[in-house]
Amino acid sequence: MDWSEFARWGARISEWGRNYHETIRSRPVRAQVAPGDILNALPKAPPSAGTDMETVFADFEQDVMPGITHWQHPRFFAYFNSNAAPASILAEFLASIIAPQCMLWQTSPAATEMETRMMDWLRHALGLPEIYQGVIQDSASSATLAAVLTMRERALAFRGNIEGLHGQPQLRIYCSDQVHSSIDRAIWVAGIGQDNLVKIPTTGDLRHMDPVELEAAIRKDKTAGRVPAGIIAATGATGMGACDDLKAVARIAKAHNLYMHLDAAWAGTAMICPEFRPLWAGAEHFDSIVFNPHKWLGAQFDCAAHFLRDPDQLRQTLAIRPEYLKTHAAEDITDYSEWSIPLGRRFRALKLWFLMRHYGMEGLRTRIRNHVTWSQALCEQLRGHPGFEIVTNPILSLWTFKVAGASDEETQTLVDAINDDGRIYLTQTLIDGQKVIRFTAGQFDCEERDFHTAFDAITDIASRL
Repeated sequence: MDWSEFARWGARISEWGRNYHETIRSRPVRAQVAPGDILNALPKAPPSAGTDMETVFADFEQDVMPGITHWQHPRFFAYFNSNAAPASILAEFLASIIAPQCMLWQTSPAATEMETRMMDWLRHALGLPEIYQGVIQDSASSATLAAVLTMRERALAFRGNIEGLHGQPQLRIYCSDQVHSSIDRAIWVAGIGQDNLVKIPTTGDLRHMDPVELEAAIRKDKTAGRVPAGIIAATGATGMGACDDLKAVARIAKAHNLYMHLDAAWAGTAMICPEFRPLWAGAEHFDSIVFNPHKWLGAQFDCAAHFLRDPDQLRQTLAIRPEYLKTHAAEDITDYSEWSIPLGRRFRALKLWFLMRHYGMEGLRTRIRNHVTWSQALCEQLRGHPGFEIVTNPILSLWTFKVAGASDEETQTLVDAINDDGRIYLTQTLIDGQKVIRFTAGQFDCEERDFHTAFDAITDIASRL
């Protein structure tokens, strides 16, 4: 392919993209294929000769698209949305064309300095203190792993990377029983071990870590000769939106000199709206905070905003400087590869720049407020419908429900029937051991009519089972 052909196909794919998004409501939200359908449509061996783009693109539409679950569908109400606002897509297109590797300042000065400024913009939008500095990670999972590694090294006087973990004290990290599984995985990868992740029971309407239980667990570990290393709190946990009491967590952490990390992967975006910030009151005391602009804010996947009160602790944990990575004759520069687990880094800041400049913060706030309003209205509509039970009340745009008296098997049957129908996409979760249906809203271009469709689909299908 030469560059003139690239230009023709670039224009054609852009037109295809416009049509895809303008007609997406006509598609079933979840892929309606069986396991193996796509695999069996693809040849078992690679081609020995090249194929013209016309044929490749026709095969894309015929063989690939049937197996796509449409995350950009306005009635995608299952997992937290992974959004792709049009302006963000264009920025990603440009970043792909330029294709820089942004590991060091000298390998992409614009990418590094734009990342610094975009994280400043996000910090300002969230109302966080100026002491925080930010870095863009690929996902909240990576930011959480970086935080856990920092907790480990800090607790071991930064000797773990050098000496290894054999013979070191038994470290303990604390979180609620509502946290995302990425916390468990971070504990595994960091070598701390699942048995040393202490999950604290939750209480209250927001299901926050019980501070009495947290304090007792820390004291018990100290008495037993274990070394508490850190606490991971949540604002808007995945299951039902649990939010920890961050002021209480911070008070306990400071009393025991523990590193604090806040996972606000989904709900953090909503904090650009001042009226939602009571959900994370006390966040300004935390050592690190992460949220995913690729979820609710509209940035093309992947993009996680990771804020740090003291980046030097993270750099001391992750930075390594062989001669070939040194920038000579330059001082006071930032190499964000020293703040991240991978050495290679994509130009993620560009899509944030496009996104925030094109829509403006007020335009982005309006979308979030609409999603919360429409989702909560749907919850109330379903609450008033005979036969349904709201199991957990809305936290922002997330809530759970079930048919009153339904068994776990019956609830799963309803979820499967709704998703097979194709009008909307939902998923299930467990609340206090019972299976319930989880509803969350946040697709960038959804409209109020999509929530009316959700009500019709849920009630219609439930009435037929």
